[in-house]
Amino acid sequence: MERHDLLLTDCRLATMVEGEAPYGAIEDGAILVRDGRIAWVGAREDLPAHDAVAVERLDGRWVTPGLIDCHTHLVFGGDRSQEFERRLGGATYEQIAHEGGGIVSTMTATRAASEDALVASALDRLRGLTATGVTTMEIKSGYGLDADNELKMLRAARRVGREGGVRVSTSFLGLHALPPEHRRSRGAYLDLMIDQVLPAAHAEGLVDAVDAYCEPIAFTAVEIDRLFAKARSLGLPVKLHADQLSNGGGGALAAAHGALSADHVEHVDEAGVVAMAAAGTVAVLLPGAYLMLRETTPPPVDLFRRQGVRMAVATDCNPGTSPVVSMTSALNLACVQFRLTPEEALTGATRHAAAALGLSHQIGALEPGKTADLAVWNVERPAELCYWLGRPLLHRRWLGGRA
Repeated sequence: MERHDLLLTDCRLATMVEGEAPYGAIEDGAILVRDGRIAWVGAREDLPAHDAVAVERLDGRWVTPGLIDCHTHLVFGGDRSQEFERRLGGATYEQIAHEGGGIVSTMTATRAASEDALVASALDRLRGLTATGVTTMEIKSGYGLDADNELKMLRAARRVGREGGVRVSTSFLGLHALPPEHRRSRGAYLDLMIDQVLPAAHAEGLVDAVDAYCEPIAFTAVEIDRLFAKARSLGLPVKLHADQLSNGGGGALAAAHGALSADHVEHVDEAGVVAMAAAGTVAVLLPGAYLMLRETTPPPVDLFRRQGVRMAVATDCNPGTSPVVSMTSALNLACVQFRLTPEEALTGATRHAAAALGLSHQIGALEPGKTADLAVWNVERPAELCYWLGRPLLHRRWLGGRA
């Protein structure tokens, strides 16, 4: 008889394993956990002989994989509520950026904040995400925009994972915006970020992936090609902010580099979608930014479906365009604004979000061998996770088998 650390029983399981049953559902299920991993999952009537140290009866509640927020800018200084007011008054995101606001405004506040202050504010925002079932999240740099402050942000992101009870994957986003001091020395800034800061961050173990912002107000395909070539030389995967405000060929660019994901993608064209499908690049949908910017062109969800492009959903938590700190709210918005089905949205926050982080082998589904990151919900149907807007639904969560 095998010894296990934990048995969860008297529960309904949304395993999110691809198959015939919606949500991979098991109506009367059980889960055995050993050494932080799922050792067995299935129908309770098939439960094997075991000697579990702890048994948790869940009174018929639904269990899902812990939710994965695969695109956030959680670490930053200050806020941009004043720009929110300006946009409501008619100013555009591009106009505010050209006037020195936007990302550069957050850069100033982030540079002024200590690492401890950045961690404290991020942990405060994190509470909203973990309260809505998040066990894994991505955190980007990109508001420091110089050597010291980009490294400071990445160190803060690592600490958020250690101190906040969440699994953190970091992305280096040095090509997010051009800081004011480099307006007349763009080449020097590229040299700094690509040839100095990224290798230094990698050497310190602070980078899991490399990201960039591909838009006319940000960086070009040629510049991003150079960054991604450096990432490849360091053995790092890439991802891309692509085709958010215009069709700049970002989806195709991401696919050409074998990117884990292309994110936003409201304006990606059919050629870009076909390229993403061939490369296995995940489309990360960010309905919070779409809502806050009052955009009118949604991502081509039907085309993604037809071409077999996996769709993930994330909060894009950031101070300027998506001050969203609830994963279930992001799921609701993805359904309402982009017409995802609840099953597609939940898959986008579990199995497909894991793929967007290159972590499909570890998390994203309830199946043997995966890490025991679990969320238990006070719902009668999994669709309720996408239905309620603002209602507390989480009963309990486990990270690596630990509550």
